[in-house]
Order: sequence, then C-alpha cells, then structure tokens
Amino acid sequence: MDFDFTEEQLMIQDVARRIAQEKIAPSAEHHDRTGEFPLENIRTLGENGLMGIEVPTEYGGSGMDPISYVLAMVEIAAADAAHSTIVSVNNSLFCNGILQYGTEAQKQLYVRAIAEGREIGAFALTEPQSGSDATAMRCRAIRQEDGSYIVNGKKSWITSGPVAKYIVLFAQTDPAKGAKGITAFMVDTAKPGFFRGKTEPKLGIRASATCEIELQDYVASPEEVLGKEGEGFKIAMGVLDAGRIGIASQAVGIARAAYEASLSYVKERKAFGAQIGSFQMIQAKIADMKCKLDASLLLTLRAAWKKQQVETKGGRFSTEAAVAKLTSSEAAMWIAHQAVQIHGGMGYSKEMPLERYFRDAKITEIYEGTSEIQRLVIARNETGIR
Repeated sequence: MDFDFTEEQLMIQDVARRIAQEKIAPSAEHHDRTGEFPLENIRTLGENGLMGIEVPTEYGGSGMDPISYVLAMVEIAAADAAHSTIVSVNNSLFCNGILQYGTEAQKQLYVRAIAEGREIGAFALTEPQSGSDATAMRCRAIRQEDGSYIVNGKKSWITSGPVAKYIVLFAQTDPAKGAKGITAFMVDTAKPGFFRGKTEPKLGIRASATCEIELQDYVASPEEVLGKEGEGFKIAMGVLDAGRIGIASQAVGIARAAYEASLSYVKERKAFGAQIGSFQMIQAKIADMKCKLDASLLLTLRAAWKKQQVETKGGRFSTEAAVAKLTSSEAAMWIAHQAVQIHGGMGYSKEMPLERYFRDAKITEIYEGTSEIQRLVIARNETGIR
C-alpha cells in the first residue's frame, strides 16, 4: 500500500493549511464568541477552490479527489471546526448530490455558484419530529397539473440555513410509498414561500449558522426536481455516505488540534519539580491520544480511497464511511476530554481553545448520523440482517 500523497494532494493541503493558519485560526475565538458567520473567510476558501474540492473544473471546482478533500478538511477543522462544517456541507451534502443526480442546467446554476464561494448551500433532511428516522418526514410536495409542486413543511437543524442561497430539500410526494415516496428538490431561498426561523444557540461550532426553515405553498418547478420523483431517499443516503467522510475529517482535525496543544503543554508545564510529560499517567494519555488520532486519520483516508474506487468501479462505501465517522468522532471527543484534563484549570478556561475543541467535538458524534446509527449501519452491512 502506497502511503505517499500526490503532488496535487499536497498542494491543496498546503493551500488549506495556509488559509487556516493565516485567516481562520486568528479569528476563530471571535466567531465562536459572537456566533458571527465567517463570510469573509468562506469567500477566501471559495476563491482558492476549497468550497468545491471534488467539483470538476467545468463547474467552478478544483477537480480534485476524495483524499484531497480529507487533507484539506483536516487542516481547516484543526483551525476551527465551525469553518470546516460550512466547507463540509457545501462540498459533501450540497455539491455531491447535484453532481450525481442533477441535470447539466442544475450543475451550472447551483454547483458553480457554491463551488466558487459566491453563494452558500445547505441540505434539508431533518425535521422537528424526525431525526435519525428520516422516512418519518412530514414535509409534503403535491404535484400540480403543470408538473410543478406545492411544497409545505418544516425542516430543522439546517446548517448554513440562515445564509444559504440554495438548499437541497427532501419532501414526501407519495407518503403511501414510504422511503420510495420521497423526492429531492432544489430550493431557491429568494423565492416566495420560503421562511427562516431563528438561528439556533448551539453548544459548539457556533459560527456555523443553523436554523429551522419553513415552506408555505412554495412552488417548485419541474426543473427544480433533483433526480427523479421518488429517488429522494436514495439520494439522501448516498450523499450522507460522502458527508460522513467530511465529518470524520472534521473530527480528525479537532482531535489533532487538541493533541498538539497537549503535546506542547506537557513539555512546558512543570509540577513537583519536573515536566508533567515525564509522569507516567500523562505519558499514558499522550500515547492513547496518539493511537486514536492515527487510527482515525487512516480509517478516514481509507474511506476516501474507497469512495474514489467506487466512483470508477461502482459499488458502495457506506461501511467504510460509517467506520471512519464513528471511530473519528468518538476519538475526537475522547482526545478533547483528555486534553482538557491535561491542561487542568487552564483547559476549562476560555483563555485557551481547549474548551472550544471539547464543545466542538461533541457534535461530530451527533450530526450526519449519530454514533448509534453508525453502529447500526456497520452491523447491518456486516451481517446482512435488516
């Protein structure tokens, strides 16, 4: 197995690292404290091809591969998880599905604007009463004689919802068919019938704006249907597989930041006349943190590699994506916990970023499929039992 990265992969990693260190890291505390959406930084990321890493160049993207996406996401997340959340949604949840199922006109209209960073995209699947059970959605789209649809319903926890121009939205077009009665739509938030709720006050990733949205007699034209009627659930599940690689990468970035901060601290901090890094309890924590971090990164890269293979040879990468997401998110939470503990009182203080890493890490165990759902996906795929 070749562990060397290509020149192109290292190039985009370097670009992401430079922007992360020069633009994102210095402003992370401000955006976390205020909850202000980092529009200027997102524009910079877009101008440098990081809002559409896997998007072909003809649609305004970088035309890179899934491994490049992982490398860039890790760098951005290590500087600030909230920025990486916005990047992940634009890349994985928004652009990915349109590239796979959209028409040429849809790719030119929706993907290009997002990939170039001129607009923000969002993904609307979750509803107030349905989280992990996506088929229980109540959002309804009724087809009219002219082929258009009247859409009514609410969606919750919509990442980038307060600022998104376009949203990939899922609604029931034939409730009697269950999962096969769900259809995906492209929603333009500037059109009549679209409304945003309040921005959610979150524990972590606070600069990643999140809100509830509501559609009241929103008219979706036939050209705004993504894929075919009834394909929505299949599209959503396929997109989430890709999205889980993004969240795994985010978790690796958070974990790396917490680990590197701890590694530096144990070399500097002294207690009882010695560096605390010489204490066996601290050494055990550092060793375990390193093992979990490396395992998470390698599993995430494996999932990205498998996605790349699937794109050329067919098949699925849902198990690899779920394994990476589960392992990385739980590792990030554990590593951030240990990092706070190692730093003691300073780890609990907002004067250092450790407590932000701790808060940010938690969401990686929840969104785009909870840890419980990942275990369900893995077990079902392994046993074949549904």
